[in-house]
Amino acid sequence: MTDAHLAEAIADRVHDAGGRALYVGGWVRDRLLGRESTDVESNHIDESNHIDESNDIDQSKDIDIEVYGIEAERLRELLTEIGPVNTVGQSFTVYKVGGVDVSLPRTESKQGRGHRGFVVTGDPWMPVEEAARRRDFTINAIAWDPRGHEYIDPFGGRDDLARRRLRVVDPATFADDSLRVLRGVQLAARFELTPDDATARICRGIALDDLPAERIRAEMEKLMLQARRPSIGIELALDLGVIAQLFPELEALVGCEQEPEWHPEGDVWVHTLMVVDEARARIDDLDRPQQLTLMLAALCHDLGKPATTEFVDGRIRSRGHEEAGVPPTRTLLDRLDVHTLAGYDVRHQVLCLVAHHLKPGMWHRGADPVGDGAFRRLARKVDLELLARLSAADCLGRTGDFDCASTMDWFLDRARALGVEHEAPAPLLLGRHLLALGLSPGPEIGRILKAVYERQLDGEVASLEEALDAARELLDNRG
Repeated sequence: MTDAHLAEAIADRVHDAGGRALYVGGWVRDRLLGRESTDVESNHIDESNHIDESNDIDQSKDIDIEVYGIEAERLRELLTEIGPVNTVGQSFTVYKVGGVDVSLPRTESKQGRGHRGFVVTGDPWMPVEEAARRRDFTINAIAWDPRGHEYIDPFGGRDDLARRRLRVVDPATFADDSLRVLRGVQLAARFELTPDDATARICRGIALDDLPAERIRAEMEKLMLQARRPSIGIELALDLGVIAQLFPELEALVGCEQEPEWHPEGDVWVHTLMVVDEARARIDDLDRPQQLTLMLAALCHDLGKPATTEFVDGRIRSRGHEEAGVPPTRTLLDRLDVHTLAGYDVRHQVLCLVAHHLKPGMWHRGADPVGDGAFRRLARKVDLELLARLSAADCLGRTGDFDCASTMDWFLDRARALGVEHEAPAPLLLGRHLLALGLSPGPEIGRILKAVYERQLDGEVASLEEALDAARELLDNRG
C-alpha cells in the first residue's frame, strides 16, 4: 500500500471512530503549488521532543496527519488495525505508519533557550485554528480535509502562496524558535517568495547564536539543493542579517571590487550569487554528497579575494586568492560541521575545489601544453569532474561574453580520456610485490613505491611488469 493510500485509510478509520483527520504541513502547500507529494517535507521530533518543522531532506516524502477528537491511546489502537506502528518522541507522541506521520494537534511552550527549549503537549480537543497558530509561516498553516475535500486556512496561507508572499503566522511567538529565520530563507528561495515588511522586521531582530551546527547545515542544504535559484535565499539572508551573524566570511565579499574587464557584473558578492545559481544548474545528475560538495565550493570559491585584492598598475588584482580562500572556507565548514556524507569526504573535496578552481582555465590558456602527468597528479587531490563543473559555473557566473564551453570541454575530455575524472589511478606496485622481490620491511619500501608511482603518473609505467622492472632498476642503483 502506498503512503497516499495509507493516509486515506487512516483518515477513513479516524472518521468512522468519530474523529477528524487533517493533512497538514508541506504536503498541503505543495498540493496547492501543483507539486508532486514526493517533494514535500514533514515535521520531525528531535531528541528534546520539540517539533522540528525543518526536517531532513531524506525524510521529506512523509505525509503528516493531525487527528482531532480521539485520545492518543485510542488513536494507536486504530492505527494498529491498518499496519505496523512505530512510536516517535517521548513526552509527545507521533505514530508512524509506513511513510505517514500521525499525531495529535499540539501546543508548544517555550521553557528554555534555543531551538530545543520547548515543552510540547498533545490535545485532541484543540480547535483547528489554534493548532495552526503554532506553525511558522502562513503557507505552512493550511490543512486539507480528505473527507470533506476542503482546505482549512485560518491565516490566509493560500492567498500568500498566490501572491508569492512569506508571512509569519503569529508575530508574538515566531521568535521563540530562531531556526524559523533560516527556514524562512530556504522557503523563500525554494518557492521564490518575498517576506512582507513585518516578517522581515521580525527576522532581523532574532539572534541566531543558539542554533546548533547541524540545524544550520540542514537548512543550508535545502536552500542550495532544493531551490532552483539559491541566490534568492542567500540575498535574503544578507538582508535579514543572517549572513552577518552566521557567515562573516561571505559578508566580506560585499563591496570587494573586481577587475571590470573580467567581471563586469560587479563585486565578488554579486559574482558569487551568480556562480551559485550556475552551479545549481549542474548538479541534478549527481548523488547528494557530490551535489552538496559542488554547491559549497561554489559558495566559498572566492572567499580569498577580500584578503588578496589590490590595485596594481591601475587594475584590480587578486593574486593567490585560490589558496587564500582555503582558511576561511575551512572556518565556514567548521561552523556547519561539514565532514563526510554517506562515506564521501565532502570537506576535503570542497577545500581542494576552492584551492584549484582556476586550474582548468589556466591550463587551457597556458602557453605550454599541460602533460598527462599534471592531470593525474591533480586527480590525487580533487575530483576533476566536479572541478570542471565548478570552473564552468565560475566562468558563466558573470555578465559579458566569454568562451566558457571550450575550456571546460577540453579539461573534462582530457580527464576522461585518462580515466582520472573522479580519482587518480591506483598504484600498480604494492608493498607485497617488493617483499616478494626480497626487500625487508622498512622505509626503503615506501621510497621505492613512491618513486615508481611517480613514473606511473608520468605515463612511463603502464603495467605491473613495467612497475616491477622500475623497482628492480631502483634497487640496482640504490648504492
